[in-house]
Amino acid sequence: MSRIRSVITGSGHFLPSEHVKNSHFEKSSFHNEDGTPFATSSSEIIQKFYDITGIKERRYMPTEMQSSDMATLAADKAISDAGIDKESIDQIIVAHNFGDTRHGTSTPEMMPSLAAKVKNKLGIKNPFCIGYDIIFGCPGWVQAMIQADVYIKSGHAKTCLVIGTESLSRNVDPSDRDSMIFSDGAGAVVLSAVESEKEIGIIAHSNLTHAGADLNYLTMGPTYGKQENNDLYIKMNGRKIYNYALIEVPKAIKSCLDKSKIDLRNVSQILIHQANEKMDVAIGNRLYSLYGYDEMPKKKMPLILEKMGNNSVATVPILYDMIDKGHLANHTFASNQVLILASVGAGMSINTFTYRLP
Repeated sequence: MSRIRSVITGSGHFLPSEHVKNSHFEKSSFHNEDGTPFATSSSEIIQKFYDITGIKERRYMPTEMQSSDMATLAADKAISDAGIDKESIDQIIVAHNFGDTRHGTSTPEMMPSLAAKVKNKLGIKNPFCIGYDIIFGCPGWVQAMIQADVYIKSGHAKTCLVIGTESLSRNVDPSDRDSMIFSDGAGAVVLSAVESEKEIGIIAHSNLTHAGADLNYLTMGPTYGKQENNDLYIKMNGRKIYNYALIEVPKAIKSCLDKSKIDLRNVSQILIHQANEKMDVAIGNRLYSLYGYDEMPKKKMPLILEKMGNNSVATVPILYDMIDKGHLANHTFASNQVLILASVGAGMSINTFTYRLP
């Protein structure tokens, strides 16, 4: 039976040209939460950081650029890739967490919405093209895709431009060693209504939020260094997040696969949010253990955080586009492959969806 499916018809991404290597932080003065400096040297901290996260470098925006600029550049590529008239777009959904943050401050500019700014910068005139933002931690772009899928399948939209953009370099505390994790970038896709008898595109999704004892594993707080203003920065409890993700993310993915009626053996690749290499691999292994396997085959989970760092909502769409364009060695897409796209982050929230390539 022919049905309306939500299918990615175009994708694009933007990464700033500035590569910030781990050596950049050797002159940093890292502090504990109580403000006291670490007893170990910055070099030792950096080495331990790399051993845990697998991150060697990250991308930072130039001073004159903002998140909405990166979002627009990624979106323009996705629109071109889809080969559509930009005036035909029904919704522009932008996932982010800190709006446009000017260089030299950590204060986010949340109004007007980034989606409205992107629509303006793309030059879209159609007043029925609605732009709005989603604030959902690192899983924001995956949540935006789930929302766009619901609009399309309910008949309220035919074409959605779904963007994830983040300029985290402007919201980190330089005296906090966790600042080395975060980076900047943007990714976008065009999600379109496609009539097909075959089950293609987004098949099913699973999402949840734990806002009890887990609420403040990722939050905002003052600098660990010398307080010169009232700015707030990203603060995280890495160990708590690791333990939470290791328990909850595999269960969420399994729930989604069960809804999809797809066996794990038929999943080609797992495109997961990337903040910590050890955590991601552990999540994959735990997922496979739920199905009675010893561990996840390494080829199943493409990793790009070594040279990109964690750019939050932008990670998964960037990863998708890199594979789609053949920019990631040993990873390609092919018709009828099944993908899992998943993320976890502040809230604490988890989401995932299964996707069959047309």
